[in-house]
Amino acid sequence: MKEIDFLPEWYKSGQRRQISYRTQSLALGGIFVVMMVWSLTTTHSISEANAELADMEIKQAQAESVSSELDLLRGELREFQKKAASLDEIDSKIDVANVLAELSFLIDKRIVLGKVQMIAERFIDERESSSSAQTGTVVRVVRENPGNKKDLPLGSVRFRILAAGVAADASDVAALMCKLEDSPYFCQVVLSYSRSAEAKNEKAIAPSTEAEAAKTAPQAKDSAAEAGTSKNVQVTEFEMTCYLANYQER
Repeated sequence: MKEIDFLPEWYKSGQRRQISYRTQSLALGGIFVVMMVWSLTTTHSISEANAELADMEIKQAQAESVSSELDLLRGELREFQKKAASLDEIDSKIDVANVLAELSFLIDKRIVLGKVQMIAERFIDERESSSSAQTGTVVRVVRENPGNKKDLPLGSVRFRILAAGVAADASDVAALMCKLEDSPYFCQVVLSYSRSAEAKNEKAIAPSTEAEAAKTAPQAKDSAAEAGTSKNVQVTEFEMTCYLANYQER
Protein backbone atom coordinates (compact mmCIF):
# COMPACT_ATOMS: atom_id res chain seq x y z
CA MET A 1 0.00 0.00 0.00
CA LYS A 2 1.55 3.33 -1.03
CA GLU A 3 2.00 6.08 1.61
CA ILE A 4 0.95 9.57 0.71
CA ASP A 5 3.09 12.46 2.16
CA PHE A 6 0.94 15.51 2.69
CA LEU A 7 3.81 17.74 4.06
CA PRO A 8 4.87 20.40 1.65
CA GLU A 9 8.43 20.59 0.43
CA TRP A 10 9.09 24.03 1.85
CA TYR A 11 8.24 22.73 5.35
CA LYS A 12 10.68 19.87 5.02
CA SER A 13 13.44 22.12 3.80
CA GLY A 14 12.77 24.53 6.68
CA GLN A 15 13.08 21.69 9.18
CA ARG A 16 16.35 20.62 7.62
CA ARG A 17 17.70 24.20 7.82
CA GLN A 18 16.77 24.47 11.49
CA ILE A 19 18.56 21.19 12.25
CA SER A 20 21.59 22.43 10.32
CA TYR A 21 21.51 25.75 12.21
CA ARG A 22 21.32 23.96 15.55
CA THR A 23 24.26 21.73 14.61
CA GLN A 24 26.32 24.70 13.47
CA SER A 25 25.42 26.61 16.65
CA LEU A 26 26.46 23.69 18.81
CA ALA A 27 29.72 23.32 16.87
CA LEU A 28 30.44 27.04 17.11
CA GLY A 29 29.64 26.96 20.84
CA GLY A 30 32.03 24.06 21.34
CA ILE A 31 34.74 25.84 19.35
CA PHE A 32 34.17 29.00 21.39
CA VAL A 33 34.46 27.07 24.66
CA VAL A 34 37.65 25.40 23.47
CA MET A 35 39.07 28.80 22.41
CA MET A 36 38.17 30.35 25.79
CA VAL A 37 39.81 27.49 27.67
CA TRP A 38 42.91 27.73 25.44
CA SER A 39 43.02 31.51 25.88
CA LEU A 40 42.78 31.21 29.67
CA THR A 41 45.47 28.52 29.71
CA THR A 42 47.75 30.58 27.47
CA THR A 43 47.20 33.69 29.58
CA HIS A 44 48.09 31.78 32.76
CA SER A 45 51.19 30.33 31.10
CA ILE A 46 52.26 33.77 29.90
CA SER A 47 51.79 35.25 33.38
CA GLU A 48 53.86 32.45 34.92
CA ALA A 49 56.56 32.95 32.27
CA ASN A 50 56.59 36.70 32.97
CA ALA A 51 56.92 36.02 36.70
CA GLU A 52 59.76 33.57 36.10
CA LEU A 53 61.42 36.07 33.76
CA ALA A 54 61.21 38.80 36.40
CA ASP A 55 62.62 36.41 38.99
CA MET A 56 65.42 35.47 36.60
CA GLU A 57 66.22 39.16 36.00
CA ILE A 58 66.51 39.69 39.76
CA LYS A 59 68.74 36.63 40.07
CA GLN A 60 70.81 37.83 37.11
CA ALA A 61 71.31 41.22 38.77
CA GLN A 62 72.36 39.48 41.99
CA ALA A 63 74.71 37.18 40.05
CA GLU A 64 76.30 40.19 38.29
CA SER A 65 76.79 41.89 41.66
CA VAL A 66 78.35 38.75 43.14
CA SER A 67 80.53 38.36 40.03
CA SER A 68 81.81 41.95 40.32
CA GLU A 69 82.57 41.40 44.02
CA LEU A 70 84.34 38.13 43.13
CA ASP A 71 86.47 39.97 40.55
CA LEU A 72 87.41 42.55 43.20
CA LEU A 73 88.30 39.80 45.67
CA ARG A 74 90.37 38.00 43.03
CA GLY A 75 92.25 41.23 42.32
CA GLU A 76 92.93 41.74 46.03
CA LEU A 77 94.01 38.09 46.30
CA ARG A 78 96.48 38.55 43.44
CA GLU A 79 97.89 41.66 45.15
CA PHE A 80 98.25 39.78 48.44
CA GLN A 81 99.94 36.88 46.63
CA LYS A 82 102.40 39.30 45.02
CA LYS A 83 103.15 40.87 48.41
CA ALA A 84 103.52 37.43 50.00
CA ALA A 85 105.93 36.41 47.23
CA SER A 86 107.93 39.61 47.76
CA LEU A 87 108.06 39.01 51.51
CA ASP A 88 109.14 35.42 50.92
CA GLU A 89 111.93 36.63 48.63
CA ILE A 90 113.30 39.20 51.06
CA ASP A 91 112.90 36.94 54.10
CA SER A 92 116.33 35.74 55.20
CA LYS A 93 114.76 32.77 57.03
CA ILE A 94 117.32 33.01 59.84
CA ASP A 95 117.23 34.22 63.42
CA VAL A 96 120.32 36.37 63.83
CA ALA A 97 119.95 36.52 67.61
CA ASN A 98 119.99 32.72 67.88
CA VAL A 99 123.01 32.46 65.58
CA LEU A 100 124.97 35.01 67.62
CA ALA A 101 123.93 33.29 70.84
CA GLU A 102 125.19 29.95 69.49
CA LEU A 103 128.50 31.56 68.46
CA SER A 104 128.96 33.18 71.87
CA PHE A 105 128.25 29.82 73.51
CA LEU A 106 130.79 27.95 71.36
CA ILE A 107 133.60 30.51 71.47
CA ASP A 108 135.98 29.96 74.36
CA LYS A 109 137.38 32.78 76.51
CA ARG A 110 140.79 32.15 74.93
CA ILE A 111 139.42 33.35 71.56
CA VAL A 112 138.50 36.92 70.63
CA LEU A 113 136.65 37.59 67.40
CA GLY A 114 137.36 40.82 65.58
CA LYS A 115 135.00 40.33 62.64
CA VAL A 116 131.82 38.34 62.01
CA GLN A 117 130.03 38.64 58.68
CA MET A 118 126.91 36.91 57.35
CA ILE A 119 126.98 36.87 53.55
CA ALA A 120 123.98 35.70 51.51
CA GLU A 121 124.84 33.51 48.52
CA ARG A 122 122.64 32.08 45.82
CA PHE A 123 122.62 28.35 45.25
CA ILE A 124 124.63 27.29 42.19
CA ASP A 125 122.90 24.95 39.77
CA GLU A 126 124.68 21.71 38.90
CA ARG A 127 124.71 22.64 35.21
CA GLU A 128 126.21 26.04 36.01
CA SER A 129 128.85 24.51 38.27
CA SER A 130 129.75 21.86 35.66
CA SER A 131 129.96 24.46 32.89
CA SER A 132 132.10 26.72 35.05
CA ALA A 133 134.38 23.79 35.88
CA GLN A 134 134.78 22.93 32.20
CA THR A 135 135.53 26.50 31.15
CA GLY A 136 137.80 27.10 34.13
CA THR A 137 135.80 30.04 35.47
CA VAL A 138 135.39 30.64 39.16
CA VAL A 139 132.10 31.77 40.70
CA ARG A 140 132.58 34.45 43.32
CA VAL A 141 130.11 36.40 45.45
CA VAL A 142 129.97 39.99 44.23
CA ARG A 143 129.46 42.72 46.77
CA GLU A 144 125.84 43.77 46.41
CA ASN A 145 124.88 47.25 45.26
CA PRO A 146 121.85 48.50 47.23
CA GLY A 147 120.79 50.69 44.30
CA ASN A 148 120.56 47.77 41.89
CA LYS A 149 117.78 45.38 42.86
CA LYS A 150 118.78 42.80 40.25
CA ASP A 151 122.04 42.12 42.11
CA LEU A 152 120.36 41.46 45.46
CA PRO A 153 120.45 37.76 46.46
CA LEU A 154 116.72 37.24 46.90
CA GLY A 155 114.78 34.00 47.03
CA SER A 156 116.40 30.75 48.10
CA VAL A 157 119.81 31.68 49.49
CA ARG A 158 122.26 30.26 51.96
CA PHE A 159 124.34 32.26 54.41
CA ARG A 160 128.11 32.03 54.65
CA ILE A 161 129.57 33.16 57.96
CA LEU A 162 133.05 34.66 57.93
CA ALA A 163 134.70 34.89 61.37
CA ALA A 164 138.16 36.35 62.01
CA GLY A 165 140.01 37.01 65.25
CA VAL A 166 142.84 35.91 67.50
CA ALA A 167 143.33 32.86 69.70
CA ALA A 168 145.78 32.11 72.46
CA ASP A 169 146.99 29.00 70.64
CA ALA A 170 146.44 27.13 67.39
CA SER A 171 144.80 24.28 69.29
CA ASP A 172 142.07 26.68 70.37
CA VAL A 173 141.30 27.37 66.69
CA ALA A 174 141.08 23.64 65.98
CA ALA A 175 138.81 23.16 68.99
CA LEU A 176 136.54 25.96 67.75
CA MET A 177 136.29 24.31 64.33
CA CYS A 178 135.30 21.02 65.94
CA LYS A 179 132.63 22.77 68.01
CA LEU A 180 131.23 24.48 64.93
CA GLU A 181 131.08 21.18 63.05
CA ASP A 182 129.30 19.49 65.96
CA SER A 183 126.79 22.33 66.32
CA PRO A 184 123.44 21.88 64.52
CA TYR A 185 123.60 25.53 63.48
CA PHE A 186 126.68 25.34 61.24
CA CYS A 187 128.21 23.13 58.55
CA GLN A 188 131.09 23.05 56.04
CA VAL A 189 133.60 24.72 58.35
CA VAL A 190 136.76 25.72 56.45
CA LEU A 191 139.85 27.42 57.84
CA SER A 192 140.95 30.22 55.51
CA TYR A 193 144.27 30.89 57.23
CA SER A 194 146.01 30.58 60.59
CA ARG A 195 149.29 32.34 61.41
CA SER A 196 151.31 33.36 64.43
CA ALA A 197 151.40 36.99 65.46
CA GLU A 198 152.39 39.19 68.36
CA ALA A 199 149.98 41.16 70.50
CA LYS A 200 150.66 43.81 73.09
CA ASN A 201 150.01 42.81 76.69
CA GLU A 202 148.77 45.99 78.31
CA LYS A 203 147.05 44.30 81.22
CA ALA A 204 148.40 45.47 84.64
CA ILE A 205 147.17 44.61 88.11
CA ALA A 206 147.06 47.63 90.44
CA PRO A 207 147.49 47.08 94.21
CA SER A 208 144.26 47.41 96.13
CA THR A 209 145.69 48.84 99.38
CA GLU A 210 148.69 50.90 100.49
CA ALA A 211 150.05 47.91 102.43
CA GLU A 212 150.10 45.83 99.30
CA ALA A 213 151.68 48.72 97.41
CA ALA A 214 154.46 48.98 100.00
CA LYS A 215 154.86 45.22 100.01
CA THR A 216 155.22 45.10 96.21
CA ALA A 217 157.43 48.19 96.00
CA PRO A 218 160.73 46.21 96.10
CA GLN A 219 159.51 44.10 93.22
CA ALA A 220 158.39 47.05 91.11
CA LYS A 221 161.84 47.62 89.64
CA ASP A 222 162.22 43.96 88.72
CA SER A 223 158.80 43.86 87.07
CA ALA A 224 159.54 47.10 85.25
CA ALA A 225 162.76 45.62 83.98
CA GLU A 226 160.98 42.51 82.79
CA ALA A 227 158.23 44.59 81.18
CA GLY A 228 160.50 45.53 78.34
CA THR A 229 160.96 41.89 77.36
CA SER A 230 157.46 40.48 78.09
CA LYS A 231 155.43 43.33 76.62
CA ASN A 232 154.36 41.31 73.54
CA VAL A 233 152.71 37.90 73.64
CA GLN A 234 152.43 35.28 70.93
CA VAL A 235 148.88 34.71 69.58
CA THR A 236 147.35 32.98 66.56
CA GLU A 237 145.46 35.02 64.01
CA PHE A 238 142.86 33.06 62.06
CA GLU A 239 139.98 33.38 59.66
CA MET A 240 137.39 30.67 58.99
CA THR A 241 134.19 30.34 57.01
CA CYS A 242 131.15 28.13 57.48
CA TYR A 243 127.55 27.93 56.34
CA LEU A 244 124.34 28.05 58.31
CA ALA A 245 122.78 24.59 58.36
CA ASN A 246 119.22 25.81 57.70
CA TYR A 247 118.82 24.24 54.24
CA GLN A 248 118.88 20.84 52.57
CA GLU A 249 120.28 20.04 49.14
CA ARG A 250 118.02 17.86 47.01
